[in-house]
Amino acid sequence: MALTPTLSSRLRYPLVLCVRSMSTGDAGSGVGAGGGTGGTIRDAGGAFGKREVALEEQFFRKLEHQQLEKMRAGLEEEVQFHNEQVDAHKDAIKRHYRILDDLKMNIRNIEARDKMFKDN
Repeated sequence: MALTPTLSSRLRYPLVLCVRSMSTGDAGSGVGAGGGTGGTIRDAGGAFGKREVALEEQFFRKLEHQQLEKMRAGLEEEVQFHNEQVDAHKDAIKRHYRILDDLKMNIRNIEARDKMFKDN
């Protein structure tokens, strides 16, 4: 038990971490001091790095626009399909009401005929 630190000894020396960044934080400004890592153009910094960032952002904006346009066209097509389905269902309902009216008229004619034969 003598070797285990107590809670008070743990709190005596607070652990403080500092993180230092060498870049300015702008996209395409380079990594670290001395012109970057020598990898991609974007990591190297400078005018080419900033241009690369602008081209990437332009590419992704264009891609997002294409995706949204495709989604809009698909939704418009789906709405048109459902409107056509609504019209087809309305026509079917009208047709069924006509059939029901014809059946009701046939039932009345049969009942009238049966009543006429009963009376005779």
